[in-house]
Amino acid sequence: MSLRGDTIRSQMQTNRKLQSSQSEELLKPRDAAVELHVSFPTIKQWIYKKKIRSVRTAGGHHRIPQSEVDRLLFRTRAKTAPERSLVMRRLSGRNQLVGRIESVQISGLMAEVVVSIGEQQITAIITARSAREMNLKPGQTAAALVKATEVMILRV
Repeated sequence: MSLRGDTIRSQMQTNRKLQSSQSEELLKPRDAAVELHVSFPTIKQWIYKKKIRSVRTAGGHHRIPQSEVDRLLFRTRAKTAPERSLVMRRLSGRNQLVGRIESVQISGLMAEVVVSIGEQQITAIITARSAREMNLKPGQTAAALVKATEVMILRV
């Protein structure tokens, strides 16, 4: 087999990967690192060791499909952002109060999240890790899920 034939075959495989990935969001390695809470060098090593699938752009840069990030986060099998949001909003709790996040105060292992709903405010105490994973920030839309004496926060 000639070197030219191998190169053409490799380009065709890359084009097929790009076409299959075009229907889903592709992330820059730094963005994927932020979502996965790992360093940029770690993502690069995962790419080189084939622990995470990436697609190369025409300029030779790596892009990581959202499905790969989801696989590593054990999020969902949904392929598109609308499907992911639908899956995340399907809960058995009926008391979902949608509002705006007023404040997020993280201290140690816990976080206090204040959500304004109309002219009312609901305060929830959640783990700091959950607040960081959801990337909760003032001004974002969120839903307070009320069940018995507990209030949970869901970023929407």
